[in-house]
Formats: sequence, C-alpha cells, structure tokens
Amino acid sequence: MKRYQVLQRLVEQGIVAIIRAESPEGGKKLAEACADGGVTAIEVTFTVPGADKVIASLKDNRSLLVGAGTVLDTETARIAILAGADYIVSPCFNVETAKLCNRYQVPYLPGCMTVKEVVEALEYGVDIIKFFPGNLFSPEAIKAFKGPIPHASFMPTGGVTLDNVGDWFKAGAIAVGVGGELTAPAKQGNYQGVTELAKQFVEKVHESRTVGVRL
Repeated sequence: MKRYQVLQRLVEQGIVAIIRAESPEGGKKLAEACADGGVTAIEVTFTVPGADKVIASLKDNRSLLVGAGTVLDTETARIAILAGADYIVSPCFNVETAKLCNRYQVPYLPGCMTVKEVVEALEYGVDIIKFFPGNLFSPEAIKAFKGPIPHASFMPTGGVTLDNVGDWFKAGAIAVGVGGELTAPAKQGNYQGVTELAKQFVEKVHESRTVGVRL
C-alpha cells in the first residue's frame, strides 16, 4: 500500500524539512537545498504562495517524499493531494481532514499537545502524531506520553536543534520535523549553508537512532 510505503519512508528518513518561503521559487530552491544535504522528506507549508504548485514541481523528483504542511481544513488537504502530496501535516487535529486523508489513503500527521488530542487522533486512524509545538516541551514529555499510550508514534516539531535532536530520539521520537533551525541561512541567500546544515542533521539523526527503526 502506498500509505504504508510513505510512512515507512518517513520513519527511515527520520527527519522532515519544513519549508517556508515568500515565493514559489524560493520554496522550491529551499527544498532542493535540503535535499542536496540528504533530507529527502520535504514538507511544503501552505504559507508558501502557490504551495500546491511547489509540491507538484518537486514531485518531478521521484527520490523526494513531498508533503503539505499547515493544512487547516479539508479544502486545502484536497488541493494538496491533487497536487501530488504524499502526506498531510496540520498544526492541530481536524476530524474531517483525518476522514478525507483516510478516504484517499494519504497519511495525516496532525499536531497534538494533550493526551486527549493524541487519543482522539489515534481513534481516527492517525499513524504519526506531530508533537507540536515541541519547543513548549522537553524530550521527557514524549516519555510521559508514551507511558499511558505506548503504541503512539511521535514526531516532535518546533524546537528541534542539532544539540537536542539526539535527546528527542532517545525519548522515543520516531522522526523529527525541523524548520528554522535548518533553513535559516536561506534568509541571507545562503542556500549552501542550508545544505551543510542538512548534512549535519542527517548525520545526527543517524547517530541518534536505533538501527532498523520501524513504525
């Protein structure tokens, strides 16, 4: 199943690059800079103008796993899926978006920050919980969540850095989402700097996790 294949690739990659830019061209260039550094799971947020077109253009590269981020409703989710998005990411859980994604067998990764939200998301077929905003928690929070919900899979997003990425995996994260900590050099036009940071993140993730992690 494509859904399982996408989930497995997300887990194997271990890191998702979150793309925010002021133009479609900037978004694509930023995504390619991350990919050049080895981060091939890309999340194009719908704060990027023409995000659906960026997703469609990136899908020409079959080695990339391209998802849509900041998806707030079913209309946006459908636009993203029609553009070729491999997965849908939201800052919060939305029942109707979960149903839509299930209908088309597209993984849905909603942001959750309470046990109630996590359990509700699991009840609607969510496979990976976006632990968001991660900067309001510490990695120890994942351990706390996995106490009563050991079967839940978490991807912390927000506040993940080169210094603490290992702590997140040690606490039980299945993957991490990284935005500004990875893409900041692009603000000064330094896309090579983004590529170098991507390489460092990939190396840190590889060092941090158990070999053969599976969902």
